[in-house]
Amino acid sequence: MFRNFKPSEHIKSQTKVKSSEQRNVRTNVLEQFPSLEPHIEDLLPKKKDLIICKCQDHITLVLDPAGEPIFFQSRTGPYIPTLRLLHRFPDVLPKFTVDRGAIRFVLSGANIMAPGLTSAGGSMDTVEGTTVVGVFAEGKEHALAIGVATMATEQILKENKGIAVENTHWLKDDLWNLGSLGDGS
Repeated sequence: MFRNFKPSEHIKSQTKVKSSEQRNVRTNVLEQFPSLEPHIEDLLPKKKDLIICKCQDHITLVLDPAGEPIFFQSRTGPYIPTLRLLHRFPDVLPKFTVDRGAIRFVLSGANIMAPGLTSAGGSMDTVEGTTVVGVFAEGKEHALAIGVATMATEQILKENKGIAVENTHWLKDDLWNLGSLGDGS
């Protein structure tokens, strides 16, 4: 999703949203990620302007007060936290752990295959299909990717073949390297 993402080419507009839309974003984020409630005022403060970036391919970026992307959304789908946010709050998403053999493929943007999750080094929290998950590496503390499960955990274990997670954002992709977009005020 964020391969070759360049702000100058891909961001169409960057705007401060109305307070009603800001409340709507906060409400949706809290519905999806109730564990963020103690931190929501730091992430999306009521008293500061919320900046939304509209990008090509119907992608929206939500920026924190410092101008760092903290969530992204494709069309009207769920808000997905960025890896930087997941590193700060690792329990926001269900965890899928890949074995050591899958790490280099995931870091190059490949989708996560079922055998990489069901082998001896892999593990999965129980989720339904189309759930946003954090992808962790065997033996590592921080997530290396965020993706959307294509099947329920039960089905992944049963079939043990095919794409289990569609990789949407990974370490060192262009969203990771983006940095700050806002003026921080």
